[in-house]
Amino acid sequence: MSGSGAPSLAGVEGTGLKVVVIASRWHATIMDGLLSGARRALQQAGVKDVRELRVPGTFELPVAALHAARAGADAVVALGVVIRGGTPHFDYVCEAATRGLTDVALQTGVPVGFGVLTVDNEQQALERAGLPESSEDKGAEAAEAAIATVGVLRQLR
Repeated sequence: MSGSGAPSLAGVEGTGLKVVVIASRWHATIMDGLLSGARRALQQAGVKDVRELRVPGTFELPVAALHAARAGADAVVALGVVIRGGTPHFDYVCEAATRGLTDVALQTGVPVGFGVLTVDNEQQALERAGLPESSEDKGAEAAEAAIATVGVLRQLR
């Protein structure tokens, strides 16, 4: 199970933070679950200033995240899903999204929660989507990681 060994970020504090959640439009049921998880985690952490944006696909997440970071977000949560198919397209999109979101965080200093599911099939995505029947909630985990990292960076200042 991929969630084995995950840290507990329960109780992360996000009061006063401005967070932008950017989500892909592909695979609506899975994305609805990821978004719900992110919303729930941000609310539990006390984040009140949340803006949600939708992009066409996972490939478009990095450019939207960059603009959100430059526009003053304290943290960005990027949510998407890429399901392996029969062509190398999966590899290209996964690498571009991962590298792009990493670059955004490093270039701007704004934490980016990585909530992009890269899976072999739809069932794996459903198991991680934070739906009632899911075993994991990657949307919540991405939101918690982003705001927890804001806290760590503030300790370094």
